[in-house]
Amino acid sequence: MSSPTSTLSINSVRRLSNAAKVNVAGLVLTAAAMLLQIAAGSTLYPSVTGPIVLVVTALVVAFVSSRWTAYVGLLVPLVLAVGAIVAAVMTGDFIDQLTDLRSPGILFGSVLHVVGLIVAVAGGVGMVLARRAAAERGR
Repeated sequence: MSSPTSTLSINSVRRLSNAAKVNVAGLVLTAAAMLLQIAAGSTLYPSVTGPIVLVVTALVVAFVSSRWTAYVGLLVPLVLAVGAIVAAVMTGDFIDQLTDLRSPGILFGSVLHVVGLIVAVAGGVGMVLARRAAAERGR
């Protein structure tokens, strides 16, 4: 027999919008990609703080029903994406990881990192737009 808490949690995930599911998948993919890069020897991430923040954000989006979760789901990957772009322009280290065929783990992790951020931002935009549309219908 399942507890009411686990049933509520499973049901809350099942009731997520498609945009929220996309956002959560992108956040988790980005966290896994960062961990892969670290494991493969990348020195861009001195700690596992980034993956932890991404997983916590995914859990918040998946399990917390609030007005602000859509914005959190958008802002966290958006800030990380802007940070990655700025770092790539300033140092070129991330670009080197994306083009270095000699280190397949770092290359694959870097590509998945970019894909995950794009997916997470797209899902976040979808959640925010759906939230705004629902607010407009409610007026």
